[in-house]
Amino acid sequence: MPVFTSDFLPTIPFRNGHFNTMYRPLFMKDKASYKRERITTWDHDFLDLDFSFVGSETLVLLIHGLEGSSESKYMASSTNHLNKKGLDTVCFNLRGCSGEDNLLLATYHSGKTEDVDFVVEYLLKSFTYKNIILVGFSLGGNLTLKYLGEKGANISPIIKGGIATSVPIDIGSAEVEMAKLKNKLYMEMFFKTMKNKILEKAHKFPEYQLDKDKLFKATKFKHLEYLYTAPVFGFKSPEEYWEKASSKPYLSKIAKPTLLINAKDDTFLSKECFPFDEAENSEFFFFEETKFGGHVGFMTSFKPNENRWLEHRIARFIKENIQIDIL
Repeated sequence: MPVFTSDFLPTIPFRNGHFNTMYRPLFMKDKASYKRERITTWDHDFLDLDFSFVGSETLVLLIHGLEGSSESKYMASSTNHLNKKGLDTVCFNLRGCSGEDNLLLATYHSGKTEDVDFVVEYLLKSFTYKNIILVGFSLGGNLTLKYLGEKGANISPIIKGGIATSVPIDIGSAEVEMAKLKNKLYMEMFFKTMKNKILEKAHKFPEYQLDKDKLFKATKFKHLEYLYTAPVFGFKSPEEYWEKASSKPYLSKIAKPTLLINAKDDTFLSKECFPFDEAENSEFFFFEETKFGGHVGFMTSFKPNENRWLEHRIARFIKENIQIDIL
């Protein structure tokens, strides 16, 4: 019955979900030192991987969220914390997110686990790590959970488990929440970069017939999925994309210790994104609901050396449940 009772209790200002969501990207100054490696994909594109080595036998693969990158504060902070715990890390920049546009019309989406599988296979073939752990945030968390579920018991023995944070595991219902007034500011922030990227793709690929008027008027993720995600990735509709990309149906198939942490005050998430039943009926899938934390926030206070509950929680799950020795 692996449902955790959370010990996360932040100070008063951080008990506001919006405050906790925005504090990390706006006020934290986390940076990490990376060694970048560009790898060529099977479809003649490229992926940029940002490594941080400390000489470990364990590698943590970090996957960012929507429009994030290895420079995202939660990625840099997690990298630094895991390095201090004696673990190597590699940040997987999704296509078009490493500071340079990818070569193809198609970039990434919430369920594109082909790229995760390609990166994992590359790591398995190119390095001699005894353990690899996947850690994903938001969209990257959905990729993490879906990948682990798809592989199930057939996953490489080197892959020891995973951790996912702030994940819209049921994409369709989560998008209903995102379209509400409470998330208007976040949507504007996402759309600023997403619309520009789609316009750039339309310019580079004239065969992609983009209705620019509809793009400019788009206010919901569904609008962008209708214009870009569905036609470019071969889905019949946004609804088919939601169904096929969501990780929730795969949770019961996960066969390595895996933790999902979702905050009750995360305004991005619907009630369908809190899988108590799936965790209670699984030997390997753990779920932890926190009362506070916002979306990929989980900051506890203004004290810089004491406020990283999420980073500590990730390390603790690696040590106690995946059972990897760390500092």
